[in-house]
Amino acid sequence: MRPIVRSSSSLLRIRWALRNQQRHSSTIYSKTHKPLVGAHQNEALVNTNTCNSALYSRLSFSRGLSAEAVEAADAVRLTVSSSEVNRTGPLVEYERRISEGDLMTGDVCQLGALKELQRLHDELVESVDTCRLDRYNTSDKSSRSRWFWSRLMPQSSVSPVKGLYLYGGVGTGKTMLMDLFFDQLPCTWKKQRIHFHDFMLTIHSRLQKHKGLSDPLEVVAQEIAHDAILLCLDEFMVTDVADALILNRLFGHLFSNGIILVATSNRNPDKLYEGGLQRDLFLPFIASLKERNVVHEIGSSVDYRKLTSAEQGFYFIGTDISTLLKQKFQELIGGNVVARPQEVEVVMGRKLQVSLGANGCAYFPFKELCDRPLGAADYLGLFKKFHTLALEGVPVFGLYNRPAASRFVTLVDVMYENRARLLCTAEATPQELLEKIVTISDAKSMSPRTSSRSRKNDVSELCVDNELGFAKDRTISRLTEMNSKEYLEQHAITHNL
Repeated sequence: MRPIVRSSSSLLRIRWALRNQQRHSSTIYSKTHKPLVGAHQNEALVNTNTCNSALYSRLSFSRGLSAEAVEAADAVRLTVSSSEVNRTGPLVEYERRISEGDLMTGDVCQLGALKELQRLHDELVESVDTCRLDRYNTSDKSSRSRWFWSRLMPQSSVSPVKGLYLYGGVGTGKTMLMDLFFDQLPCTWKKQRIHFHDFMLTIHSRLQKHKGLSDPLEVVAQEIAHDAILLCLDEFMVTDVADALILNRLFGHLFSNGIILVATSNRNPDKLYEGGLQRDLFLPFIASLKERNVVHEIGSSVDYRKLTSAEQGFYFIGTDISTLLKQKFQELIGGNVVARPQEVEVVMGRKLQVSLGANGCAYFPFKELCDRPLGAADYLGLFKKFHTLALEGVPVFGLYNRPAASRFVTLVDVMYENRARLLCTAEATPQELLEKIVTISDAKSMSPRTSSRSRKNDVSELCVDNELGFAKDRTISRLTEMNSKEYLEQHAITHNL
């Protein structure tokens, strides 16, 4: 058994020992399975009380990385083995997996992020009592009483520990690194890991519950802080004006209640909600975010999702091939099973009509799922009941169907987070589906065509949208991974298939 962190509290030492014993046991399982390659191997939602062992090998590494990366990993090995023998955490766990042959040498850019996560881990361990992280600590037994009185008398207890905001390109391993960090923390801590989509849906639901109070956001923030001091938000992105207008006040209350944030994003904080309505009201939130968090960029150019063994088994390209999709759908639900229309409950009493469903599989024409006013809440409700989606007729996206493109991006995000399986017929490859959606800077850098007629056609079909332009790379990357052998294996394990 590996050494445990020294602490003045004997109770804390016991908990750390138990945690390391769990991690040691889970390693026996992982050694018998080939590590999966992919940038995001996270669960759809991790509850605050969940202690999730390392079921999958969560770091992805290329077999052909540079000598610089190899030397960097060797340097980390020497540092960990000599001066950090009494520590635990994401960087130490990373080194342990390399030394035991579970992982190959890592990406130098990921190593930089791991050092920041290790820094945060160590600061949290040292400040566990000050930050009120341990839900069973004797000094925190009166937390419910303090929470009640704080609703009557405003208080401020900003954490002495700064959080971390990780950002970088798609597929660079941000989510995996955050999950590695999250899993190395004790199960007894008040922590939560959740996708940003889910988090904001929870916020709006709670606001509805407290409608009529003078400041419902303050009450919601106190409720969140009561359950989780460490808040890990994956895929932090702001596209909705309703979210943008409340984030500054919401996180102002959260930080005042001692919340410590760890977030991943594709965007630099200064680029969040760029070009959005009333962005001037959003700018104070960016300043607060940068003040309360260390901002670190993962500069890797490697998209690890595309290193998976991508196949073409469930992604069918062409028109008039709905018969083939229905045949595959029938094979999945069982030859003698009859799929029927069903109804799924989503948030606040709303219901979603499912075209056909049976045995955890749902069938939708694209227009019924993405050409209607649906959103993340509807898709989350759908995949609480179904683990597989057959989607017929995904079109090439452009200016004329921008709303459908936005819903499709959200749909893929929700499916990926829930490890759902996708069967679909599409007019083109994932890359070609979103080729006409570009950011403003991409549009400016495009070389003009020599023919004025060609230029006119290009402009008329081009969809210039900063948020979608940023999101499209993530969607292409995820669609690629979702059709891989590794992803489908995880899908089967997650849903006990």
